[in-house]
Amino acid sequence: MSNATLSVELTLLDRYWRAANYLSVGQIYLMDNPLLRQPLEPHHIKPRLLGHWGTTPGLNFIYAHLNRIIRQRDLNLLYVCGPGHGGPGMVANSWLEGSYSEIYPHVSSDETGMQRLFKQFSFPGGIPSHAAPETPGSINEGGELGYSLSHAFGAAFDNPELIVPCVIGDGEAETGPLAASWQGIKFLNARRDGAVLPVLHLNGYKIASPTLLARSSDEDLRKLFSGYGYEPLFVCGSDPAVMHKKMADTLDYAFNRIAHFQQQARSGTAPGLIPSWPMIVLRSPKGWTGPDVVDGKKVADFWRAHQVPVSACRDNDDHRVILENWMRSYQPENLFDKHGQLMSELKALAPAGDKRMSATPFANGGRLRQSLVTPDIEKFALETGEAGSLTGQATEQFGHYLSEVFLLN
Repeated sequence: MSNATLSVELTLLDRYWRAANYLSVGQIYLMDNPLLRQPLEPHHIKPRLLGHWGTTPGLNFIYAHLNRIIRQRDLNLLYVCGPGHGGPGMVANSWLEGSYSEIYPHVSSDETGMQRLFKQFSFPGGIPSHAAPETPGSINEGGELGYSLSHAFGAAFDNPELIVPCVIGDGEAETGPLAASWQGIKFLNARRDGAVLPVLHLNGYKIASPTLLARSSDEDLRKLFSGYGYEPLFVCGSDPAVMHKKMADTLDYAFNRIAHFQQQARSGTAPGLIPSWPMIVLRSPKGWTGPDVVDGKKVADFWRAHQVPVSACRDNDDHRVILENWMRSYQPENLFDKHGQLMSELKALAPAGDKRMSATPFANGGRLRQSLVTPDIEKFALETGEAGSLTGQATEQFGHYLSEVFLLN
C-alpha cells in the first residue's frame, strides 16, 4: 500500500474512531437530541449519569484499527475487552457495524435508533453500563477484572483459524489472575490452535490512583514481557494523526509475525518451534479526546476521567457547555447523514457479515454448538453385588466416562 493510500485510509479511520467516541459519550449522557440538532438543554440529559469514559476512547481506537486488519487480510478476529466497564465502546462499535440493529431491530441504524441507543444505556429497563452477555461480540463481562487473557487463550485453543486480540487495562493487569494468565502462551500450539494478541492498554490510572505498569519504563516492560516469551511492540503518544500511523504499522507487523509462525508450524518447516508471539503495549491518555479541565481540575490523562468526567450537566450550565463542546468536537455532521446513519464512506470501513467482530460466530456459542456423541453410560456402572463387596469411586467412574466422551468427539 502506498503512503498516499494509507494516509487517505487513516483519515477515514480517524473519522470512524470519532463516530465511536461520539456514540460512547452520548450513551453516558443523553436521552434525547442525539445529533445535537438543537442546543443542549437539561431535559436532553439523563437524571442519573453512570458509565466509564476513561478507557473507552482507547478501546474504540483499537477496534477501528482491527477492522482495517480484518478487511485487508480476511481474518476471523474475536475482540476480548478486558476493561469491560468500557461498555459504551463495545456497544457503539456493534451499532456502527450494523449487528446491534440486526439483533435489536428497535435500535435501528438511524437517528431514532441512536436516540434509543443513548437512552437505554445504564437506564431503567435498558442495558448495563458494562459489556454484558447481550452485547454483540462480547464473551468477557469485565466487571470482575482479571480474566480477559485466560478467556482469550481459551477461545484460541483448538480454533486454528481464529486470532484473539485481548485488550488488558493497566488496572486489570495488577490482579493475580491476569498476572498468571500471561503464561498461557506456554500452552499455545501454532499448528493446531489460533493465536492471541495481547494489547496492554496503559493509560496511567485505575479508578482513583496511578497504576504500576504505566509507571514502568518501556525498557523494563520490554524485559518483563520478553521474559514471558513475547515480542513487545510499543505504540505511545497522544496526537491522533501520529498514533494512527504507529498503530497501523505495528498491527501490520504483528499480524505478519503471527501468519509467519503459523505457516511454519503448519507446513512442518520448523518442528519444535517456540515462537516469540507479538504483544502490544499501547500508551495513550486516559479519557483521550475528552475535556482537559472541569471546575479548574485536571481531567484528561488523569484518574478523574475514569467514569463521568462532567457530572452535573443537567443542573450546571457550565458543565452542560463543556459537554456540548466536547460532543461537537467530534464533528457529528461529518460522521452521520441527515437521517442519522453512518456516512457511506465510513460504513465501508467495517467488515461484512460474520467477519464483523460484533457478529463473529466465535462469540456466539449458540451458533457453533453441536450435540456431543455420548457413550452408553451403563457400561461405566460398577456391579456392586453384595453390600461391602466392592470399593469404588463415583468421580473416578465419571472420569472414565468423560474420557470416552473426549475420544468420541
